[in-house]
Amino acid sequence: MKVGLSTYSLQQALDRKELTVPDAIRWIAEQGGQHVEIVPMGFSLIDNSALIEEIKAAAQDVGIDISNYAIGANFAVQESTETLEEEIQSVMRHVNVAADLGVKLMRHDVAFRPAQEGTVAQFEADLPVLVKACQRIADYAAGFGITTSVENHGYYVQSSERVQRLLHETGRENFKTTLDIGNFLCVDEDPVSAVKNNIPYASIVHAKDFYWRSSTRNPGEGWFQTSHGNYLRGAIVGHGDIDMPEVFRVLKRSGYDGYISVEFEGMEHCQTASRIAMDNVRRLWDEA
Repeated sequence: MKVGLSTYSLQQALDRKELTVPDAIRWIAEQGGQHVEIVPMGFSLIDNSALIEEIKAAAQDVGIDISNYAIGANFAVQESTETLEEEIQSVMRHVNVAADLGVKLMRHDVAFRPAQEGTVAQFEADLPVLVKACQRIADYAAGFGITTSVENHGYYVQSSERVQRLLHETGRENFKTTLDIGNFLCVDEDPVSAVKNNIPYASIVHAKDFYWRSSTRNPGEGWFQTSHGNYLRGAIVGHGDIDMPEVFRVLKRSGYDGYISVEFEGMEHCQTASRIAMDNVRRLWDEA
């Protein structure tokens, strides 16, 4: 098991130009991180070989892995077969980036719909399109030895059962799930139970925590609502309301031995929060 950090956790500092991506990699290593997950928000690696080489050099210099490359995509809401094909081809170009980075894991999204449209019936109607897209991308990625994955986020394909449905229908050994511990709460699913459901299919684990309040207790600014109207706010891992000790017992007893990538999206200073979160993940794992 290796603990590291997603560059998304440092988005505050990246957006303010306090850190570059190579700076972020060096900072992660200084905090004891063993890997970095690359999320291209605010920068692009498409046709940017110079930055790819800088990222690789920084990781090599400090002796940490580049674990995963994570991008967005939406195969469900496209105007035509032509625009769907453009979306698939776009993701394939990102597979090329992942290969250039030297990673063996890549997450791509599959679908987003407004909450009121995200019914079971709509999901079943969209599923054949999602499956074909995921199969094509996984098959392309297999040529580079890359495992692709879908994360449980975005409300529409977020519950453990919908993720599993997509995985089983896609039926590719190199198509798995980026298992985000905290994101199950966004669709009001118990994270402990959901992790038990999906840990056998995980290519990488995101350690994320949330503060939770019921739908009758609006806490005000800084919070967002779940699919059923409850309130969440990003927390430092171990500070929130998820039963993290039990989640980590589930992870450890499952035999999972891959990357754990901390994701922080709270209101605290991102570097302080990320440092504490990585320390907590190491402690939670040791105590599990």
